[in-house]
Amino acid sequence: MKKVLIIAYYWPPAGGPGVQRWLKFITYLRDFNIEPVLYIPENPHYPIEDASLLNEIPEGITIYKNAIFEPYKLASIFSSKKTKRISSGLIQTKKQSFLEKTFLWVRGNLFIPDARKFWVKPSISFLEDVIKKEKIETIITTGPPHSVHLIGLGLKKKLNITWISDFRDPWTTIGYHKKLKLTNASKKKHEYLENEVLNTADKIIVTSATTKKEFKTITSQPIEVITNGYDLKIAQEVQLDSKFTIAHIGSLLTGRDPDNLWKALSELLSENENFKNLFSLQLVGVVSDDVLENIKKYKLVNNTEIIGYLSHNDAVVFQRKSQVLLLVEINSEETKGIIPGKVFEYFAAKRPILGVGPKDWEVGQLIENTSAGEAFTYDSKDKIKEIILKWFNLYLNTGLKSTSNGIEKYSRRALTEQLAKHL
Repeated sequence: MKKVLIIAYYWPPAGGPGVQRWLKFITYLRDFNIEPVLYIPENPHYPIEDASLLNEIPEGITIYKNAIFEPYKLASIFSSKKTKRISSGLIQTKKQSFLEKTFLWVRGNLFIPDARKFWVKPSISFLEDVIKKEKIETIITTGPPHSVHLIGLGLKKKLNITWISDFRDPWTTIGYHKKLKLTNASKKKHEYLENEVLNTADKIIVTSATTKKEFKTITSQPIEVITNGYDLKIAQEVQLDSKFTIAHIGSLLTGRDPDNLWKALSELLSENENFKNLFSLQLVGVVSDDVLENIKKYKLVNNTEIIGYLSHNDAVVFQRKSQVLLLVEINSEETKGIIPGKVFEYFAAKRPILGVGPKDWEVGQLIENTSAGEAFTYDSKDKIKEIILKWFNLYLNTGLKSTSNGIEKYSRRALTEQLAKHL
């Protein structure tokens, strides 16, 4: 059985979609005659935790740990709330305090590529012995944080081992990158490191065709698209909500704030008494202050439930019981290739998806190809309003149904089989 070393920052009890990708790959790799060996930080600073994911770690997996110095822990002495929000990706664009501006400047310019950079050198030294001891033939790094890729870069240079670099998100074109108050020198340093990683790794894995196209302008190394997915084991029957619920599962970051959606909902509430009595907007996860301000501005407060963060298992139940599932991406050229991990679980939930994102959003094509719902651009208020009203009337009369088609290739086991072929 071939051994592969996987180097990751996020691992249970970390919560969020970043941890689930490799938790599931590791779960199924043994089915394809590959034994995963895992390397993770010993004392990480996770902004979100989900202890329920600890129960999903496969038995008998060899896990190595090494200490990491986390600057976020020091920063939290000054403001734990602001530090947690920034480390979670919740970067305010309005009303930034002096402390927030300072944290962002420091994060962007002193910690390149990110605040986990201090784990790189100790990890390279630590893993040299692990690779020899375990007779590892291939290493895989997964980021963000992209500093993890620098561990792979260092090991490749020292040992000339086969290295696969997995990008769950882009690097210099990721949505929040422009908000980090980078100097020109810092921008060039990011670009240099990105270029070096992409041109040194033996193979690159990305989660979207858009990211593949972007990276192909930087490197001639082979690039494979392996999306995120859903797990067949989570399938279960649940009772649909009695109200007409539109639920967003996951963090609603600053920028993921579709003004015309809120406006359409506000108009429906004022024009349709039945809709006003039966509609509920449910926001599951962390919600930015900017979004909350718009909820108030458009008088949606009485029809909105802020649920907060749920365990992954509870979030899956929420997906399956909601009448409509909301999917929102930041409206920018840089985000058209971002495919949130939850979209595949949305497919598996078999509920209509209402997507709002940038023009030529790759997710919109996925939703269309699977007949899983409808996706719109940010300026499509009337069309958004029309589809919500259509679905509401179906909910009232015959019951709102959805059957996502052709989603089997996105099961976690099928995706792991795809990965195994490249190992």
